[in-house]
Amino acid sequence: MGLQDKLKELEEKGLQEIKVTDELSKLNKIRVNLLGKKGPLTEILRGMRDLSKEERPKVGQYANQIRDNLKEQIEARKAELEQAALDRQLASETLDVTLPGSPVRQGQPHVIQQIIDNLEDLFLGMGYQIVEGPEVELDRYNFEMLNLPKDHPARDMQDTFYLTDEVLMRSQTSPVQARTMEKHDFSKGPLKMISPGVVYRRDTDDATHSHQFHQIEGLVIDKNITMGDLKGTLITMAKELFGDRFEVRLRPSYFPFTEPSVEADVTCFNCMGKGCSVCKNTGWIEVLGAGMVHPNVLKMAGVDPEEYGGFAFGLGPDRFAMLRYGVDDIRNFYLNDVRFLSQFDKRG
Repeated sequence: MGLQDKLKELEEKGLQEIKVTDELSKLNKIRVNLLGKKGPLTEILRGMRDLSKEERPKVGQYANQIRDNLKEQIEARKAELEQAALDRQLASETLDVTLPGSPVRQGQPHVIQQIIDNLEDLFLGMGYQIVEGPEVELDRYNFEMLNLPKDHPARDMQDTFYLTDEVLMRSQTSPVQARTMEKHDFSKGPLKMISPGVVYRRDTDDATHSHQFHQIEGLVIDKNITMGDLKGTLITMAKELFGDRFEVRLRPSYFPFTEPSVEADVTCFNCMGKGCSVCKNTGWIEVLGAGMVHPNVLKMAGVDPEEYGGFAFGLGPDRFAMLRYGVDDIRNFYLNDVRFLSQFDKRG
């Protein structure tokens, strides 16, 4: 049998093997066996040294044609097998897009944040601006500019977290008001602001106290501001949070930064004013402090108290949440117990 016959037989055998193989690994073995350095094609071509000079080019050309044909068939079969494998994989991963999707649980703001958001929306609608400030504050803004004398109990180390003699963790959000009054240009209009944020005090944590809690303070500075403006603002705020079924009363009090000062009470949510252990049989629960801004506070901020006046108020959203929902332990708000927090939907 001549070399050309051997090459022809090898081609037919190789093409048959390529055609029937159904795995890429087997196809690769066929490629190595047919076209490799130790394969039959190479072995047959070694016999060309025994051919005449006239036959060698013809046999060589024929051998190259066979090698090229085998390579083409191997590549074509490889593409077919790869496509078949891809089709099988896609079929196994078929997704029915008409099926209902997996439900995603929707979160909601923390109940205290809901109270803050409600108040912010209310005061924005009344023309106030929301101003925030640093939680690490200077003694000057936290105390001195608020008419708090050096010997005031709030300046005691038992009440305030001091970092240095002049730097502390703010014990109220009032420093934001002092900073804002300093910068405000009253020739362009009055100052109407609220300042929500976290404050810190050296309290022992119990059912009604926490060393870290939230506070919202409001301030209005303008000409001809009266106690009537303050009362109307507080009643509007209380009814927004607690509804029309609760009454609001103001009673005299004392704060160094306001004069006169008042404390606002609302009807007890537990007994609706009849008297119970929650309200100590008074029928009322204290919710916030307020008053007309002290002239000394205005002076220290560079505002003329003879021309301008104003009112300020401060409240704790944590306490408001307790009153609004009848929660008897403030610590429940900070335990991150989803079972507890999920009771308060976003609409309140």
